[in-house]
Amino acid sequence: MSASILGEVGGLLGAAWIRDTATRLDCPSCGSAHVAQVLGDNGGISYVCTACGHSWS
Repeated sequence: MSASILGEVGGLLGAAWIRDTATRLDCPSCGSAHVAQVLGDNGGISYVCTACGHSWS
């Protein structure tokens, strides 16, 4: 029974890792994951890398 619980926990951790990497936004300039979402000039969404200062939308 313990092995099945450990297997279940391992599966959940794997799914959490996949979800985290699928939703993470990396800076296209330096590759850093330190990205902030900001409101753009025309009401759109833009992003700014807090590591290198690169901005994009």
